[in-house]
Amino acid sequence: MSLVNVSNLVAGYGNNAPILQNVDMTLQQGQIGVIVGPNGAGKSTLLKSIFGLLNIHSGEITHNDKSIIHLRADQLVQQGLAFVPQEFNVFESMSVEENLEMGAFIRSDDLSDSIDKVYGYFPPLKEKRNQPAGELSGGQRQMVAMGRALMSNPSLLLLDEPTAGLSPLFMEKIFERIIAVNKSGVTVLMVEQHARQALAIADMGFVLVTGQNAFTDTGQALLQDDDVARSFLGG
Repeated sequence: MSLVNVSNLVAGYGNNAPILQNVDMTLQQGQIGVIVGPNGAGKSTLLKSIFGLLNIHSGEITHNDKSIIHLRADQLVQQGLAFVPQEFNVFESMSVEENLEMGAFIRSDDLSDSIDKVYGYFPPLKEKRNQPAGELSGGQRQMVAMGRALMSNPSLLLLDEPTAGLSPLFMEKIFERIIAVNKSGVTVLMVEQHARQALAIADMGFVLVTGQNAFTDTGQALLQDDDVARSFLGG
């Protein structure tokens, strides 16, 4: 079953010339999708368009076969979407646990089981639950941001450069946690500069170039494609 479908999307920032030009993308429920491509290709623009943050010129975006193209970000959270931006993605003066509680703003039920579940995904956060998020390492902040997004119980988790600026060790840990979240039933769509490592865990890969689809296939197929490897994976 298709969870999210993007069709002929033309989108960009404000009234400027659109960045995305007739982009298509389909992700099935339960999959990990990875968007890769050179800088300026429109990768983050696509994520932000899905989450209602940018100006849609034309085209369609559906979630569970229902159009979401005119919904605000807060309405999309209630529809089961969650978005983790690359930067400014934690409340630095708040504790780790307060950050998680902020992610459940649409809920009125008991949060304790969900918080425990997040600590299960990200064990380092439990011992730092009372520490201000601004005092954490970059990798731990990313864990807080992802954990907060999961507190709304999303069906689709959108991640913009989740390993940006992280050491290779922490990058590997974040990818491991993304796999664990996905195995729990959450569909994941992420933009990632570390294309080879990201495609290795992807069910589907989408390569964008200058705002257009260049290649779409399974992650493994793209890794083995000579044209993709030569142009986007360093040979």
